[in-house]
Amino acid sequence: MPGIAGITAPRTEARVGRMLDALSHRGPAGRAAEEADGITLGVVWTTLQPETGDRLQGEHLVADETSNSRFARAQISDGQLLLERDPLGVAPLYYGTTAEGHLCFASEVKGLLSETREVREFPPGHRYTAGRFESLDGRPPEPPLQGSPERIAGDLRLHLERAVARRVAGTAAGSWLSGGLDSSTMAALARPHLSRLPTFAAGFAGAPDLQYARAVAEHLDTDHHEILVTLEDLVEALPEVIYHLESFDALLVRSSLVNFLASRRAGDHVPAVLSGEAGDELFAGYDYLRDLPTEDLSAELADITGRLHNTALQRVDRSAAAYGTVAFVGFTDPDLVDYARRIPAEYKLHNGVEKWILRRAMEDSLPAQVVHRRKDKFWSGAGVQDLVARYAEEHISDADFRRERRLSNGWQLHSREELMYYRTFREHFGDLDDLSWMGRTKGAPVAA
Repeated sequence: MPGIAGITAPRTEARVGRMLDALSHRGPAGRAAEEADGITLGVVWTTLQPETGDRLQGEHLVADETSNSRFARAQISDGQLLLERDPLGVAPLYYGTTAEGHLCFASEVKGLLSETREVREFPPGHRYTAGRFESLDGRPPEPPLQGSPERIAGDLRLHLERAVARRVAGTAAGSWLSGGLDSSTMAALARPHLSRLPTFAAGFAGAPDLQYARAVAEHLDTDHHEILVTLEDLVEALPEVIYHLESFDALLVRSSLVNFLASRRAGDHVPAVLSGEAGDELFAGYDYLRDLPTEDLSAELADITGRLHNTALQRVDRSAAAYGTVAFVGFTDPDLVDYARRIPAEYKLHNGVEKWILRRAMEDSLPAQVVHRRKDKFWSGAGVQDLVARYAEEHISDADFRRERRLSNGWQLHSREELMYYRTFREHFGDLDDLSWMGRTKGAPVAA
């Protein structure tokens, strides 16, 4: 995915150039840095849109990282810097202050560390101008939908089709394919628009994800790629994954390992991939949601959707960007999100069946065993399960964990697995006292 960086100071092209060096994986096709009105902007871009959208452009200097529903935009107009980020935070953006007191910003934390150690995440759905933040959306929420489940499922299907078509039209794209309902939905709806659809599934031999992904690939007639992994592959990939992911959150890192390996293969074949991320949050795909009263479900879904920007969507972004590709997250299409939020909660979790209305919308396009497949944790379906956690327990003692679990900012690490990840994180980025920009998975188990 493309990347942007900048400093609100003149004669800083060389410094912005160093920031872009740290983001070079995001834009292997080219880079540029320019100054206007005492502000320097830089951008790296991919081959996907080499002439528009990802470069310094226009009458006013703009560094634009836009692709459908995702955008992180920096613009100089009338001598002022304007920054914006999309409502769900699909596109990443961080900011800080240089030693001279100038604002600096970048698409990844590593792009800022040559200028500042005090990093903040730019809030999703906000604009920064004239020294202050303001919301991009002041609309009141719309009322729940009325109508039969058949009608709502049919309208949902139309929104899904439009969301995917907007992303793949005129583009050579593939799809990450876990064999779950969400990624299978993206692949199924993209297939009619593409003469060839490469799909990519990774996991341990015999993992359920590989079996289900193979069934979907055969059903859709895709150019399917299976990546068989071992524990040794995961351990070897850990330093690179943590460097790109910029996190040591145990559940996020664990779910990213297989995703990165699939993305590495995809980067050899296509400039863009579809991801099924956000389907669980919009349509109630998690087991624990069954224990909530129906009247509390919509608020919980809004909460976990609002947490995606620095957890699961960060995983999607970094997995793709590490190999110079763009991830199309169809479920984050604004029109689709607005419609999904209005679907009554009892149609999302219906008689104990999660994502019931989405299953209804897709039942004529996917194999029955996939439409009715129950939700697996990402690492469980891929066969990772607790293998990495057990590896950490074999290599980190209880005494080490007790001694090192409390960080300088007051956080406590949840497990020995998380300590293993943190040690690698610290090797890459040093001791950062302020980690407020880093997301933590909601409900992660904590060791006693």
